[in-house]
Amino acid sequence: MTENMERGARIVVEEWLGVKPWDKLLIVTTKEHLEESRALRKCAVRKVHSVSSLVVENTGKHVGVFFDMNEEVFDPYTAVIAATEYSLVTTKAARRAIKKHKKFLSLPLSTNDGRSMLEYEFLTMDTRKSRLMAKLIMKYLRYSKFIRVTTPAGTDLRVFKENRNPGFFNGVVKDGKGYSSASIEVYVPIEETKTTGVLVVDGSLGYIGKAEEPTRIIFEEGRITEIEETCTGKRLRHYMEDYRDPRIYVGGEFGIGLNTYSKCLGNCYIEDESAYGTFHIGLGRNLALGGQQNANGHFDLVGLEPDIYTDNRQIMQQGRITIPEPVVY
Repeated sequence: MTENMERGARIVVEEWLGVKPWDKLLIVTTKEHLEESRALRKCAVRKVHSVSSLVVENTGKHVGVFFDMNEEVFDPYTAVIAATEYSLVTTKAARRAIKKHKKFLSLPLSTNDGRSMLEYEFLTMDTRKSRLMAKLIMKYLRYSKFIRVTTPAGTDLRVFKENRNPGFFNGVVKDGKGYSSASIEVYVPIEETKTTGVLVVDGSLGYIGKAEEPTRIIFEEGRITEIEETCTGKRLRHYMEDYRDPRIYVGGEFGIGLNTYSKCLGNCYIEDESAYGTFHIGLGRNLALGGQQNANGHFDLVGLEPDIYTDNRQIMQQGRITIPEPVVY
């Protein structure tokens, strides 16, 4: 257990989850991440009287299926850290916990460089700054009907969000009104049947790492209809086919990264989608975000340097906020 891992665990338990002595905390993990679980537990026992662990079988991208089939699994607890390889925030069990006003933190630990996600520097970003940035962007997202995004690589995509409310994650469950994710971003659960246009992925492919070359993906009526035959496209197609669920091709989320400490290098799923100067399209399940789409999973495709428009107002230019940015004193 490294010093940086202990630092990350402290940020998660004390600053993000904000546990109290009376909380009944559950740490969900897999055998591949027992070291991170021990670091989280070591920090938690100093703050909470009741700390339990649940080690689930790591079934890879399908780990969320268990939490869809066992919605009540979090009922005995007041706080949950989902420290598994893949995100659980969009599962039915998470949605039930959130509705019951439990503290829920999604902590996907997937990395591709051999380091623990708890050791990454991006966890140390000032959450006050991310909160102010998010609120500024959400003001414009909230009252728009559609979002258009273009990029120098060739993205020209429209997503629609009528009657869909934006939200934001910055790790802090209090800011998220009871739940959050380690991803620092603004998100919108977009309409599932309307996304249209071209997405050029030149950042990362979520859990499977860096996009080695820009790859065109075509959306029609809300879903992917074509993936360019590049090496990156072939990797993506194989990965998506393994879900064995046609709903994974549906666009369910539009996100904007807000973490100025993050870099999109393909090393860490959460760092990639959090990076300031990026946007992402979340595919598959979006129930816990406020959408209507269920699926066997959820992952994000990340693009770089977006120009983003809410209706006809530009809010980002080449990945930088164009509306006045907040200052943290």
